[in-house]
Amino acid sequence: MGGSPRYRRPGPDRAPSRDSQAGRVPAGWRHGRPSQRRGVLSTAHPPFRAHQRTLRALVAAIASGEARDVTDILAAVTPGGGKSLLPVIAAAHLIPAGRIERVVWVVPRDSLRLQAEEAFADPVWRRALGHAASLRAADNEPDPARGLSGYVTTYQAVAAAPGLHLAEARRHRTLLVVDEVHHLPMPAARRGEEPDDDEAGAWSRAMRPLLAAAACRLLLSGTLERADGRRILGLPYHPASAGAPPMIDLDAPGLAVIGYSRAQALAERAVLPVNFGALDGEASWLEGGRAAGQSRVGPHRLSGGGVRATTRPALFTALRTGFASDLLSEAFHATRRLRARRRRERGLGAGEAAPGLGKLLVVAPDQASARRYLAALRAWMPAEQGERDVRLATSSAQDAAGALAAFRLRPEPAVLVTVAMAYEGLDAPEVAVVAALTHIRSRPWLEQMLARATRVDPHAGPYAGQQALVFHPDDPLFARFRAELEAEQGHAARPRPDRPPSALNPEREVWRDDDPGGITPLESNALGLRYALLRPRTPEPARGAGAAGIAPVLVEPPSLTERALRQRLSAQVAAQAVEDEANLRLPRGGSLVHRYNAVLKRVLGKGRATMTLPELEAALAWLERNRLGDHLHHLEADARYAWSERQRRGRWMPERVAGR
Repeated sequence: MGGSPRYRRPGPDRAPSRDSQAGRVPAGWRHGRPSQRRGVLSTAHPPFRAHQRTLRALVAAIASGEARDVTDILAAVTPGGGKSLLPVIAAAHLIPAGRIERVVWVVPRDSLRLQAEEAFADPVWRRALGHAASLRAADNEPDPARGLSGYVTTYQAVAAAPGLHLAEARRHRTLLVVDEVHHLPMPAARRGEEPDDDEAGAWSRAMRPLLAAAACRLLLSGTLERADGRRILGLPYHPASAGAPPMIDLDAPGLAVIGYSRAQALAERAVLPVNFGALDGEASWLEGGRAAGQSRVGPHRLSGGGVRATTRPALFTALRTGFASDLLSEAFHATRRLRARRRRERGLGAGEAAPGLGKLLVVAPDQASARRYLAALRAWMPAEQGERDVRLATSSAQDAAGALAAFRLRPEPAVLVTVAMAYEGLDAPEVAVVAALTHIRSRPWLEQMLARATRVDPHAGPYAGQQALVFHPDDPLFARFRAELEAEQGHAARPRPDRPPSALNPEREVWRDDDPGGITPLESNALGLRYALLRPRTPEPARGAGAAGIAPVLVEPPSLTERALRQRLSAQVAAQAVEDEANLRLPRGGSLVHRYNAVLKRVLGKGRATMTLPELEAALAWLERNRLGDHLHHLEADARYAWSERQRRGRWMPERVAGR
């Protein structure tokens, strides 16, 4: 993962460097230090990382016209390095300058929408950048921005209503933020290519016109490669050559590239060092069809002993039999020891909840295994504690989104079991331990999983006292992945000189992530555990960078504020209906709450489901001053209510009640 940022901040008397691996500067663009443009930030703010400082300088140059030709920014940032702040930085410069009017941020899954909202709502960064932009999580309803600076949506939503989002991009000068752009394969275009029938292909077909309509594009990824070897939508490539992987054209017109490697992130203390707990074992399984008879194979060591043919079936068996329980137990008890130590250091009681104690993320190979792991973890705790502390987040689990949100934002639950929902983009700094019970060995996937535990936790004490602990099977493919990280951090032989930076690395060897067919797992067990700590080559942080010393402030993103205001409106409408029935102003029976909701909609001119934040606040203020029962005449023109309202006015008058 070596390499420098594509844009380097220059010294006071020189322009940015331009070399094949360090960066490329648009023709004619020269920029000074960020402090010369925006002023020096107060030391009370968290430090900007190298890629964030570089982007600030770049978008300032775009805003001022010095880099007016740049329309595409590619940010290749190591997982966990802090991509979520980049759209905020871009919007903070480009909206006031009039270069864009709206931000549309597209994420690969629904669970990431709230995190995107939080990035714009964070009060610390609002002060640091001097911006007032807000985004809301939107579905495919009309006016998705609702008067704000933009909205966050998903690839699935764009694919379901491409015309809606395309019309929004054409109606406003839009900064389109494509998060984890590697999810979008280049659609089939040449003759003889098979059409894209999978979900990712549908996303690409829907996103392609949106990319073309946007005024500016910010493409984000921690792994600029696809396991299937296909090109990525929106990126320029060199002409294909036989036998060579796709190569991104870094010199394409209008493209600016910003890189941030794991080595740089470690040097700036933006991510944590990793301690790998490699657990070796042996496994036995049956091979062959039922008709021909099955034969027992093994036991074979996971570490392989150089026998690559047995690696996949041995791993498949181990993750579904006794070995998985052994690895899960190691991770579980390591998490318990970590939480107990941090409780002692803070003087907390055994059952006292507090942030920063450390959490465990369990990544399972499939949903059936995830449910087994969940049951095993809960069995190791008292029943009530197990139900509270261990949650499941899979696509088929009820309230998976709620489990993810609770795991991210609350001291409890302390353990989350998942398959793929939480491996990419999950911003949960309290994750300190990962149980990597997955058969997937493609490098981008492993880097994303690793990054769940490498975020610095501001509640966990000094940076020097934190590290990520990852337990994994000791198979040759994971060992190769770990060796590459060691090489790129300077602890082993350097990679080949022609190897590009990590975020642009093509996978040299394709690893099949599907399950091996024709085998029946029998048994497995653990043999031995060994640790390997990967520390940065330069232990001292870069000057001006340090551990994040400011605890994050809990903020309420716009979509949650909207939901709370709608709930308050519903409560006030229901309260007025109950009061009017209790005071005999209106007869009991029927749905008075339903009628009052209809009155409110006609008085205000629109339903609260489509109201903006100011409109919702105005509706609450109106309800505090008015009674809905005094405005029922608005329903007389509605055929659904006209007859009942005429009957009510003729048979149930307040003066009749008073004369009883």
